Amino acid sequence: MKQYLICFLFAFTATSLYAQPPLETKFPDYAFLNYQMTFEKVKTAAAKSDTVVKKLFAAKGIKYPCKNILWRAFKGPSEMELWARNSINDTFVLIKNYQICALSGILGPKRWEGDKQVPEGFYFLSDFKPNSAYYLSMLVGYPNYSDLIQGNKEKPGGDIYIHGACMTIGCMPMTDELIGELYIISMNARAYGQLNIPVQIYPIRYTQKSIDFLGREYKNEAEKQKFWVNIKRAYDYFEATHRTLPVMYDSKGNYAF
Repeated sequence: MKQYLICFLFAFTATSLYAQPPLETKFPDYAFLNYQMTFEKVKTAAAKSDTVVKKLFAAKGIKYPCKNILWRAFKGPSEMELWARNSINDTFVLIKNYQICALSGILGPKRWEGDKQVPEGFYFLSDFKPNSAYYLSMLVGYPNYSDLIQGNKEKPGGDIYIHGACMTIGCMPMTDELIGELYIISMNARAYGQLNIPVQIYPIRYTQKSIDFLGREYKNEAEKQKFWVNIKRAYDYFEATHRTLPVMYDSKGNYAF
């Protein structure tokens, strides 16, 4: 347990350095919001999405702005789900399923810089880029502790974003309209107190048909198979309970639940 805890604390810190305010920050964090709203693209996205987003959350009985959101991405079908809950004592409710408009690489985790892979595993949003060259961008906290242990230790890669412009090498792009919606939802969650917004990335939804596909198409790739079985435990738990497990790691970089 001590070993797991140390790894957990390291990973929590490593994925939280970019966007977190000082500990004395009060919420709503108007300094963060006001800075974001100085950018015309953010103001435009907020104006376009405000009414739509409020209706989405209201239809599911979730207060908005919501400070308990979760993103789940699935590389195979190129989809990203938004889940939310009113408090940490509640279960998550599916708010909307978004289409990722392009993906590079193949199924499997990212292991080194330049492999063009979209990561797989458990991350947090670690920065917001209102002046992005790809319209609007949110940085995913890759590499995490698991990636640093199991991937290339000298050049694991980085700069993995959820962004607009519908083009990518290793990121998860949306259309400009959709990234505006995702950005405003996440920005408000951050401003209202959710300093660590989870992003779970899976190769597939673990249906029997999809599992059979992985077993058939990647039958000779033992490392991928082992990794997919490892992260499936978190997927299965969420599907059964609509709650998340703490992200911890063992000394070999496997997720420990």
